[in-house]
Amino acid sequence: MKQYRVKARVWLWPGEQGAWHFAHVDKKLSEEIKERHGSHKRGFGSLRVTVTMGKTKWKTSIFPDKRSGTYLLPLKASIRRAEGISEGDTITFTLEI
Repeated sequence: MKQYRVKARVWLWPGEQGAWHFAHVDKKLSEEIKERHGSHKRGFGSLRVTVTMGKTKWKTSIFPDKRSGTYLLPLKASIRRAEGISEGDTITFTLEI
């Protein structure tokens, strides 16, 4: 199991539904994760992770974004509420892969 510390800005997926919030894993770190863990990818190229942010810890997946060349971390409403996160906030979290 490997841990990665990430600092990222929260953004809203553009489009009509607009309810999906994400944070990018920076490009350099995304490349390292893909190189080291890419053989474990699942549907849509996703990787299972455990995320720790503040007092909240949860299991989810990160997804590759071809446009940015990074992985995306989806942030469910329950997580955003628990940690007081809004669009545009800069957050720090730990990924365990």
